[in-house]
Amino acid sequence: MTDGTNLRPAREDFRWESVEVLTYKAEADAGFMAITRQVLLKDAGLACELRYFEMAAGGYSSLERHLHVHGVMILRGSGHVLIGDSVRKMGPRDLVTIPPNTWHQFRATEGEPFGFLCMVNCERDRPQLPTPAEITELRKTPAIAAFLDGRPLTP
Repeated sequence: MTDGTNLRPAREDFRWESVEVLTYKAEADAGFMAITRQVLLKDAGLACELRYFEMAAGGYSSLERHLHVHGVMILRGSGHVLIGDSVRKMGPRDLVTIPPNTWHQFRATEGEPFGFLCMVNCERDRPQLPTPAEITELRKTPAIAAFLDGRPLTP
């Protein structure tokens, strides 16, 4: 996104002029559903990439971890996030930091579209997906098992 465009006006439904709506990932086996991404800013001078992800109701990102940090701000809807060994509810304007090498996944759990900005380094490592043994270990926490199964979470 270093095409010299300094302004990309917002359009309806969380879209921006001259920004393509892309599939979330190319890997079909990464375990995700009903999610798109838009790269809003990619600048070598800032060494970062700002992306907007949006999930349809019931959608979710892949369960993954990597060495780079994510900075996430929720813009619309509500949902839940798995970070490490806990599951948290999120809503508009909430901020989430995903530490390095921490399992994480986002889910649109409230029956409406769920969208968030995500800031990452331009140069970053590829995500690691969990092994069956790692999933078994995560599922030992009841709230995480419910989250991974898409079941309602008890307060």
